[in-house]
Amino acid sequence: MSKMTLEDLRKLREAKKLEASQRDTEGKETLVIVGMGTCGIAAGAKEALDVMLEELKKVGNDNVIIRQAGCMGLCHVEPTIEVRTPGMPDTIYGKVDAKVAKEIVHQHIVDGQLVNEHVYDKPAADIIKQ
Repeated sequence: MSKMTLEDLRKLREAKKLEASQRDTEGKETLVIVGMGTCGIAAGAKEALDVMLEELKKVGNDNVIIRQAGCMGLCHVEPTIEVRTPGMPDTIYGKVDAKVAKEIVHQHIVDGQLVNEHVYDKPAADIIKQ
């Protein structure tokens, strides 16, 4: 194993600071909860979480809290992600792979639109557009 340079250590520190800031709640309004129970992890929740973190970094959205939780009780549609955003219904998305995680960031969090085909804990029918 090669030794880390001072520059490598600085890059690592900055990356970890960003990860830590995404868990800080002060001044943030949107909450994303990723189901990381054993069923979720086995179904790919870690990949979905990593993609969400990367996409949020790309769009520069620092108004989002990322949390991990255990099983959400929807094992049949794992991986699951809950999104709580002001002005929108609390929504649980299921069968979230990398592609869907990107859609959730761009469509739900950035644009304020539900990703209807992956909503598994449905808000009222009048909220979902056909």
